Amino acid sequence: MRCPFCGNIDTQVKDSRPAEDNVAIRRRRFCAACGGRFTTYERVQLRDLVVVKSSGRREDFDRDKLARSIRIAMQKRPVEPERIEQMISGIVRRLESTGETDIPSKMIGEIVMESLSRIDNVAYVRFASVYKNFQDANDFDKFVSELRPGATAD
Repeated sequence: MRCPFCGNIDTQVKDSRPAEDNVAIRRRRFCAACGGRFTTYERVQLRDLVVVKSSGRREDFDRDKLARSIRIAMQKRPVEPERIEQMISGIVRRLESTGETDIPSKMIGEIVMESLSRIDNVAYVRFASVYKNFQDANDFDKFVSELRPGATAD
């Protein structure tokens, strides 16, 4: 593993342990060249996924991009970081288990919204506002009114 500080390709593993509910391995590493210490994570990847955008454009699936968007929605919410990581890992496993390598971006968005709705309603609304491209306060009002118990759809 290349050292992120000096670029040395010979680093040593000092400690390994399971992470993210045993779906990843956390490794503490040490660079003998510069003395830097850093952490890496290893995860099983069942298949290479490709995201198919609504425009038809295709790009490689990026777990970090998914995690970033979820963390933005979860910002300042009372949800443990471990719970967020578990949710992200669950979404990725669900996408990999579809058996398809081409995943429509719409499917990813729907799965993320479903997962967020079970964990935190504020994060769910935040994510939905970007995903569904809300334009004004009325879009928020309509969406939130659908979340309320006893709400009727128009």
